[in-house]
Amino acid sequence: MPPGGPTGGRAGGETAQTLDRGLRLLHLVADATGGLTVTEAAHRLGIGRAAVYRLVSALTEHGMLRRDGAGRLRLGAGVLHLARRAQPLLAEGALPALRRLAEQSGATAHLTIVEGGEGVALAVVEPSWTSFHVAYRSGSRHPLERGAAGRAILAGRAGSAGPVTTAGELQPGAYGVAAPVLGVPGLEASVGVVALAPLDADTVGEQVLSAAAAITRALS
Repeated sequence: MPPGGPTGGRAGGETAQTLDRGLRLLHLVADATGGLTVTEAAHRLGIGRAAVYRLVSALTEHGMLRRDGAGRLRLGAGVLHLARRAQPLLAEGALPALRRLAEQSGATAHLTIVEGGEGVALAVVEPSWTSFHVAYRSGSRHPLERGAAGRAILAGRAGSAGPVTTAGELQPGAYGVAAPVLGVPGLEASVGVVALAPLDADTVGEQVLSAAAAITRALS
């Protein structure tokens, strides 16, 4: 029977279903901070344990999943490798909005993403016309509970899209305004600015929100 006939179509459908289940399993494990057992994964996917074992075997072989000491499923190093390969593309897509935000606000603009439970500055743009501004290094890490960038990400998780302002939480004398970047599948991020002087929350807040919307459009 030709590949396009019923047998070929059925095989293609089974392959697509397996791929869909594998991707859903990865998302489930990523969202489970304590990992998942095979039984839990089977229940949430609505499939049998044997099918989950087959998915786990294939994903483990490619480094996407691993088992911890208790046998629970966790993300593997292969996922981190793919994420790191994607980060330059994210930064490139966000740069136009970051440049515009830095020039408008006169403050250092940044895109912050979640990695390993922390906020990581993925891209940073400094304003070109100011005499003094905050030097903020790409790759800087900080707890999500401290600083405008991390707090904005947490606010986004809670369903709030509004700007967040902080003062002196990461560095004494530094002021921040940030907003979550929402609507990009698989991405937890915020965009914001940091300055050495207090920022007008209304004006800069609107600028940050505009930048967040522009980055969502660029990355979606």
